[in-house]
Amino acid sequence: MNKIWEPKYLLILVAILAATGISVVSILRDKITNQQYRQITVVGRGTVSYQPDMATVLLGVQVDKSAKPEEALGVLNRKITAIKAGLMKLGIKDEAIDTRNYVLNQQYDYVNGIQQPAGYSANQQLAVKIDNLAVNKDLVNKVVAAASGAGANQISGVSFGVNNLEDLKQQARVLAIADAKNKAVNLSQTAGVSLTGIAGWYENMPVDMNGYVDGKGGMGGSGGIISPIISAGSNEVVMEIGLSYNIKDK
Repeated sequence: MNKIWEPKYLLILVAILAATGISVVSILRDKITNQQYRQITVVGRGTVSYQPDMATVLLGVQVDKSAKPEEALGVLNRKITAIKAGLMKLGIKDEAIDTRNYVLNQQYDYVNGIQQPAGYSANQQLAVKIDNLAVNKDLVNKVVAAASGAGANQISGVSFGVNNLEDLKQQARVLAIADAKNKAVNLSQTAGVSLTGIAGWYENMPVDMNGYVDGKGGMGGSGGIISPIISAGSNEVVMEIGLSYNIKDK
């Protein structure tokens, strides 16, 4: 009888096979769990230009040093009422005029280092939304002039926008993806690797202040009305798309 079939030799053979199997499984496990993923990331940019068709004007009235709080509020309310009436004559609807701030405070002066009451101040800020700029390009100028003539003595800023912003963002997004894909192809060809699929992506919309005109100081309330010159110009929607690709050697 061949000794290899004796029980003790069979046990040794089984032990060797088991150890070999464990080693193979361990090697495969390491290859699976410790696989190095090779990737490249490219960023594409898409830009869509547009003409603003809407604007928001931030304006207000400041009343200072009234003898009584009701006097301050009375002056404030009369001026705000006059401003709204002037805006409505231009076709601005009441629902397009929002109150952003309404404040009544006691004021103080310092005389010889001593704080003394100096009356009351009142302030109200309005946000006026203006549509149809494509039809009436001078409407922003008319709104500012009308408000100033009716008693507004604060213009905090003018921002321009567009009603179909989401559509423009989607157009810019498509352009950004195409740009990123083109960059990925060029980069892979230069590096001598192959793209095997998209592993991930991200989106970014850079902040753009082109549509904002900052107000400098106050205006209106007395003297002649100066017609402002505020141009909407053209603005842009910019989207950035980052694409991460898995790669392999050719």
